[in-house]
Amino acid sequence: MSLSTEPQHEAVPAAVAGGYDHNETRFLNRELGWLAFNERVLAMADDRSLPLLERARFCAICSSNLDEFFQVRVAGLDDQVAAGLTSLTPDGRTPGAQLQEIRRVVTVLTARQEELYQQRLRPALAGADIHLLEWPELDAGERDFLADLFESRIFPVLTPLAVDPGHPFPYISDLSLNLAVTVEDAATGERHFARLKVPSSLDRFVALPGGERFVPLEQVIIAHLGRLFPGMNVIQHDPFRVTRNGDLIFEEEAADDLLAAVEIELRRRRFGRAARLEIHPTMSDEVRDLLKRELDIEDDAIYETTVPLDLTCLFAIADLDRPDLKLSGWTPVLEPEFVPDEETESVDMFAAMARSDVMVHHPYTSFTGTVVRFIEQAADDPKVLAIKIALYRTSGDSPIIEALIRAAESGKQVAVLIELKARFDEQANITWAKRLEQAGVHVAYGLVGLKIHSKVCLVVRDEADGLRRYGHIGTGNYNSKTARIYEDIGLLTAREDLGEDLTTLFNQLTGYGRGVVFRQLLTAPDWLRSRFVELTRNEMASEHGNITAKMNALVDPQIIELLYEASAAGVQIDLLVRGICCLRPGVPGLSDNIRVSSVIGRYLEHSRIFRFANGDGPGVALHLIGSADLMPRNLDRRMEVLVPVRGSTQKQRLDEILDTGLSDHQLRWDFDGAGRWVRQAHFTGDVHERFEQLATARRSRV
Repeated sequence: MSLSTEPQHEAVPAAVAGGYDHNETRFLNRELGWLAFNERVLAMADDRSLPLLERARFCAICSSNLDEFFQVRVAGLDDQVAAGLTSLTPDGRTPGAQLQEIRRVVTVLTARQEELYQQRLRPALAGADIHLLEWPELDAGERDFLADLFESRIFPVLTPLAVDPGHPFPYISDLSLNLAVTVEDAATGERHFARLKVPSSLDRFVALPGGERFVPLEQVIIAHLGRLFPGMNVIQHDPFRVTRNGDLIFEEEAADDLLAAVEIELRRRRFGRAARLEIHPTMSDEVRDLLKRELDIEDDAIYETTVPLDLTCLFAIADLDRPDLKLSGWTPVLEPEFVPDEETESVDMFAAMARSDVMVHHPYTSFTGTVVRFIEQAADDPKVLAIKIALYRTSGDSPIIEALIRAAESGKQVAVLIELKARFDEQANITWAKRLEQAGVHVAYGLVGLKIHSKVCLVVRDEADGLRRYGHIGTGNYNSKTARIYEDIGLLTAREDLGEDLTTLFNQLTGYGRGVVFRQLLTAPDWLRSRFVELTRNEMASEHGNITAKMNALVDPQIIELLYEASAAGVQIDLLVRGICCLRPGVPGLSDNIRVSSVIGRYLEHSRIFRFANGDGPGVALHLIGSADLMPRNLDRRMEVLVPVRGSTQKQRLDEILDTGLSDHQLRWDFDGAGRWVRQAHFTGDVHERFEQLATARRSRV
């Protein structure tokens, strides 16, 4: 359903995000750039043109994003400060200076989120008969109902932990919600402290009878603390939440067994240094000082809020069965080449790919009906001899993993590169690696010192005229769940040159090799940076130089300087950057010819596309898609793959994706040289609607 035809939603207000970076340098700060991105996410929660539960979801996403930011980025800066490091970022800040700036901005951001939740979202939800209630708002009958529920369902799960000379301060796990409870012995008057973890195994919102009425679980527990501390008077109760360092740090070169080393580090991560403490402002100084001391945390890492801690709980509200408060669902379609035959109700993926390359654009194109079907057919086809794939992240019920196991058990040669260091998916990938090995799959963990971030798959098939290779090269992970909400592109191909390149690539990744040259593929860290420089300089030497690109982040200082140089040479540069951008666009004398925009909407923009107007000769554009963003980690510390798209139809579709994003007037934010993102939204339909329409039109032409 088009947002522009929903009269119950108000017009989209103009909005401004960012503008926090006041340094007058050639580069904007990466961390402040990320916070500006999260502010754009939060702005979607305040967008009254969106259905209400979609707004609640964006509010939850903002909190989830901020959790990871503290787990990784803030925790990393804390480590640098603790180590006494004072090296400067490209924008001229020390680690300590960045932490000060981050606190300033996060305080503003969370205050806006708090106001949004309390003053607009919660009342709007109540107006739609979804009530997020506080304990004082409940009537006697509701309190009686919750008392019974507490006794039967909550009380047996709780475990209070005393803190005294015989009971040391307990370990507080990462992102857990806790209660700091102060009790007084009714007989002696002596006071004691206890920690009570709010069980994550129970729903955060407790449902009341008689409609969609909810109360936070911690408030139900607080109301019944007397049951947990018999003979004691409960003096004070304070919710708190700790965020810990979530990064893995180990020496790969010194690890005899990488899988074992990652497993050990995962256990250590549970005890990572605290990077943030969230509390309510009503917490007493005594309890606050106790937590500071035991968690070894300073005042500048403590954040206060008056709303429920951890607003990721709004994901549960956003998932309520209220289609009237959500965007209409989208059912992905098949590309015309993969539509099943009406009589047999099947499609020969290999025959379709042999005829021509096929581009897929998720979530508009069905991931299950294209990429998953390709791998499943390969697993079950007796003519297939080998399957090779690189897995960075995959879903918990992955049909791709099941297909690979089935293929190995049937005697096919199956090789899987699993990236054990994919952040926060390490344990899942370890589990998959062990299961694959048990099924006889050749499992490799990539190259020492490099993350395998490539999205590639190769199938070798024995056909009448000899062996033929089929491949998939994409921008997104082999994950059926995220493929429904992440915007990504993939190329399914039987081109001989790409088949040879994929064979060489997998041999390099599973064996040994250095300085490998490919016919078509561009790979990092060996060739991507130098090729990008070459292509950019070629545009500078061309009569009508033009670069258009879509990515998740633009951070690399060398690439930014190169783009400044290209702008000065008259090259027109248009960039779609979803998240962090450290380049200052539109600055006279520096970046006059550079424009930067960002699209934030119901689907997470995740694809990477690079178009050089003269990359294949004067006036002949070169289009590249793949896994790499323009960040130092992607160009220098990860194994990335980009592929040139050669077919005219596929190139036209890439042009369509770029041009549609750059011309969107509903979800697009434009970036200025002062580090501000400005949204001037109008009701003209958004980029995601447009791609749904285009996907439907392609399918209807079959």
